[in-house]
Amino acid sequence: MPPVTSPGSHDAADAASRASTQERASRVRFRRAVALMVMTLLVPGSAQLLHGNRRVGLIAIRVWLGSILALVLIALASLVRHQVAFQLASDANFLLLLRLFLMAGAVGWAVLFMDAWRIGQPLTLGLVQRRAAIGVNGFLSLAVAGVLLFGSHLVGVQRDLMVTMFNATEVKGAHDGRFNIALFGGDAGAGRWGLRPDSINVASVDASTGRTVLISLPRNLQDFPFAPGSVMDEQFPEGFDCDGCYLNGVSTWAQDNPELFGDSENPGIDATLMAIEGVTGLEMNYWAMANLEGFKDLVDAVGGITLNVREPIPVGGLGDDVTGYLEPGVRKLDGFETLWYARAREGSDDYSRMARQKCVLNAMLGQVSPQTAVTNFGSIAEASSDMVSTNLPASQVGRFVELALKAKGQKMSTVSLVPPLINTADPDIELMHRKVAEAIAKAEGTFKAPEKAAVSAGGTTGGSSGAGAGTSSPVTGGSLGSLSEGYLANQADDLGSAC
Repeated sequence: MPPVTSPGSHDAADAASRASTQERASRVRFRRAVALMVMTLLVPGSAQLLHGNRRVGLIAIRVWLGSILALVLIALASLVRHQVAFQLASDANFLLLLRLFLMAGAVGWAVLFMDAWRIGQPLTLGLVQRRAAIGVNGFLSLAVAGVLLFGSHLVGVQRDLMVTMFNATEVKGAHDGRFNIALFGGDAGAGRWGLRPDSINVASVDASTGRTVLISLPRNLQDFPFAPGSVMDEQFPEGFDCDGCYLNGVSTWAQDNPELFGDSENPGIDATLMAIEGVTGLEMNYWAMANLEGFKDLVDAVGGITLNVREPIPVGGLGDDVTGYLEPGVRKLDGFETLWYARAREGSDDYSRMARQKCVLNAMLGQVSPQTAVTNFGSIAEASSDMVSTNLPASQVGRFVELALKAKGQKMSTVSLVPPLINTADPDIELMHRKVAEAIAKAEGTFKAPEKAAVSAGGTTGGSSGAGAGTSSPVTGGSLGSLSEGYLANQADDLGSAC
């Protein structure tokens, strides 16, 4: 006779079976809940399309597919014509729409995650599984929304940069196939922004290839003409020959006589541009004024630049104590060190200083990669908006970014209208025009050397302030050369090799 099973044993077996069935069902529901969240991550709206509100799901999927399609089209257009991406990145209206879209996308995607969690019926899960589902959903929704909101922030930074820095509207075409941009460096301060430029350069850029010639003008240049027919030419028909008048003082003179410049917002800059055109023989397209103190923030934002310090360069001096030196060697300098490399005067001369500034510009152009620019975009944009003022319109930013990328892979040429080539107290203007034209012709590959070079009497003596060109004195150099022979960075077909 078989053994008789007690009633309690049947109840225990049934309970165990029910518990096992419920556990399996709970695991299935948990996997379904996680799958819904993963679906929302990969294709937002797909969870709603299959198990929730189909109308909401269709709208979300259409927006998602439309966004991908737009991104693909922009990427393809940018590959064919790089300027498309640059133009979009500099269009304030497009950037505003993109920022609003990213913000709306962040909120909408997070809501879809919450709805996917609801569809997964969290109350039917076990306590541990319920907590896990909440954790997964919270992580995914916050991560996706965080990425989109950070992207919105970067777009906002870019738009603010475009609106605040590039707020001019006048577009100027190339002159003889080149864009000529006046570059000023000055110290910021109360009432001092741009009053007396500390450095004056012209970047002449080929409108097709980006090949750049950097032309430097000494701030102590005297007795020079202005652009024919300009306001300053009418005031000084014989040249800027007043007592103690230098090139970097033109701005101050114009600021003291603003009534001559009508409704100009920058009479000092306008007058200085007239002087630059008279000295170089080039017509200027645009100008940019850089605050040298803010420049160090830009260098820090890109992680520093590598420069060849050829001799000890003092930090401080000229009325202040020298607090240290930049030691010789090929070194990566931070913003503070780069600033002193570019502007140190103690034991130096203006023309060595000009050469060092060219080496800094060349290093910035050659060493800052697109990857670095993207990675440090926020810091770079913030530093740039604090550092630069310009009349370049936002509509032209894309064009010049493209030219800068082309120039990055090419040699930069330089010509400096300084001693021993030019006597800054009594300059030979025809020689200056000829040297500028020759440098541009060499860069374009159209230069033909004359059979017999003429020697100008004005090209053999030194400047007006400081040591004369024929003397030798201690200098701090970032470039090969000397005061008496000239610094190679000031006259070079390949600036990189001269530095």
